[in-house]
Amino acid sequence: MPQTLYKRVLLKLSGEALMGPLQFGIHYETLTRIANEIKAVHNLGVETCLVLGGGNFFRGNIVSQQGIPRTTADHMGMLGTVMNALAMQAKLESVGVDTRVLSAIRLDEMCEPYIMRRALRHLDKKRVCIFTAGTGNCYVTTDTAAALRASELECEIVFKGTKVDGVYDKNPEDDLSAQKYDTISFDEVIKKDLKIMDTSALAMARDKNIPIVVFSVFKEGAMEKILLGDGDCTIIN
Repeated sequence: MPQTLYKRVLLKLSGEALMGPLQFGIHYETLTRIANEIKAVHNLGVETCLVLGGGNFFRGNIVSQQGIPRTTADHMGMLGTVMNALAMQAKLESVGVDTRVLSAIRLDEMCEPYIMRRALRHLDKKRVCIFTAGTGNCYVTTDTAAALRASELECEIVFKGTKVDGVYDKNPEDDLSAQKYDTISFDEVIKKDLKIMDTSALAMARDKNIPIVVFSVFKEGAMEKILLGDGDCTIIN
């Protein structure tokens, strides 16, 4: 088995990453492709955690502007993340990867409650752990939940899957002159407001000295290549 740069990682994906060409919900070919990407990483012997957003179903901060109280809207958004987590668990297990979903809110008929020591035990048993429902708190994003779980479980790095293959000084989809960073500091990302993750998540990762790798979730094999020392990405450290 080839040597990897990291032994325990957390992958953060937005809910929109699962939509593929759709405008809403889950595109099952995209779900299958991402599950196979995670399987390839798992087969390298890397202990793998996953946090999924829920924006393909519901975005609490947007819906709250339409008259639904923000607390209620955020609770609805948490349920969107649970739907994504259950779909990913089903797909991963269909391709032979033992997976557990651990929720920050109690949903005992569907998944386990998040308990740090239980999660560590699953990782020791080489199970993929999907952490869902954010932190269980309103007004806290799934980016911050990802940074928190990575900190609690001593993950060596956070992989942030996006539409593009790294961090740019401008939006490369809108401006062809955009320049890509190979590496960039947390403080610079925050100062320049580069919109990679929310400020709370970046600050937590910075304070816990957990680097973040930004890569394209749409490039086949990207995460596996990065773990083996290759691949297009930007490292925030």
